[in-house]
Amino acid sequence: MATTRPTAANVRSDLISEQTALDEIVSELTDEQWAMATASPRWSVADQIAHLAFFDETSAWAITDEDRFRASLDDLAFAFDPSAGPTAVDDATLDSFRAMQPDKLLAAWRANRQLLADAAATLADDTRVIWYGPSMGARSFLTARLMECWAHGQHVIDAVGAERTPSDRLQHIAQLGFITRNWTYLNRGLDVPLTTVRVELQAPSGGKWTFGPGDAPQSVIGPAVDFCLVVTQCRHVDATDLIVSGEDAHDWMSKSQAFAGAATDGPTA
Repeated sequence: MATTRPTAANVRSDLISEQTALDEIVSELTDEQWAMATASPRWSVADQIAHLAFFDETSAWAITDEDRFRASLDDLAFAFDPSAGPTAVDDATLDSFRAMQPDKLLAAWRANRQLLADAAATLADDTRVIWYGPSMGARSFLTARLMECWAHGQHVIDAVGAERTPSDRLQHIAQLGFITRNWTYLNRGLDVPLTTVRVELQAPSGGKWTFGPGDAPQSVIGPAVDFCLVVTQCRHVDATDLIVSGEDAHDWMSKSQAFAGAATDGPTA
């Protein structure tokens, strides 16, 4: 079936559920597991959670206190300067959390995501939220937070060998992955291919999610979880069960980036 657009309240509810699902995993980790390296360069399991804690808090400020958010943005300006070095952003956003023991870090993430949940409850569907780049609509803003939680959670899960049952919350990420096709190319300074692509995904609950015109000459077909893993750069397309038909479709899947920031490459096959 074709996807329908959720409300901000729907996305907020699913975001909270996604955070809770990850909490259930990390709350059972040993101190040694919190220190394990993940696929993100220089990041441990603890750093993945620290990243979520930092941006959940600033997300709450963006919704409820623009002045405080702008002040925090000014404080980070030096870190985004290319001359600051490759670890400057990590140092600025993670260092305060890196000083915490795992139990304190988990408590900080729980507190900050509650701030976000409370702030998000005030959002109307047409609210614009200030952010690090252009402002975002409320639904897109919360979808980005859900995607971040799920993707960083996947890096945690891969590092510690945990399991997470896929849910239909993935529909938000799948839709984001589809609509950011053009962004994938523009972010790399490349021309956007003119070829249309049809995406047909098997939902965890057994239904089908479809994106793009039915008569598109190229396609991506397969499990929704695999598509989400690819567009969040947690897996290479060739390491999934996706069936990709067409050169442009495969090129998109090899480059796909559903998140903001500088262009990055995901794992190799």
